[in-house]
Amino acid sequence: MWIIFALLSAVFAALTSIFAKIGIENVNSNLATAIRTVVVLLMAWLIVFATGKHQQLADITSKSWLFLVLSGLATGFSWLCYFYALQIGEASKVVPVDKFSVVITMVMAFFILGETVTLKTIIGGLLITAGTLVLIF
Repeated sequence: MWIIFALLSAVFAALTSIFAKIGIENVNSNLATAIRTVVVLLMAWLIVFATGKHQQLADITSKSWLFLVLSGLATGFSWLCYFYALQIGEASKVVPVDKFSVVITMVMAFFILGETVTLKTIIGGLLITAGTLVLIF
């Protein structure tokens, strides 16, 4: 089931890039990011309240709060950089470079999370890196 949601995530991420590239024409990238963030915030809280999950707020540990806040800050910085890059660059080049985060995540997962390094992940990471370099140059 995870693969279906991962593929849907990829489709929505692609739509995000295309819609954003069209939407940021003549709009400051930071303002565009702020507008997008408000929409995401409202949508997420609507889903939380609609499903009754807001009652679990009290169960969140200090460690989880810390890392969720850090993740939110990283997301914010990522979105600000992404929207600026998208505004000044071509979507067909910006998006693949942004997706190089896949390789960076793999490396961090190996070192920080202790996930298993396999030949398949190494080859996949190298292929993504090669593809990213081809698109940059």
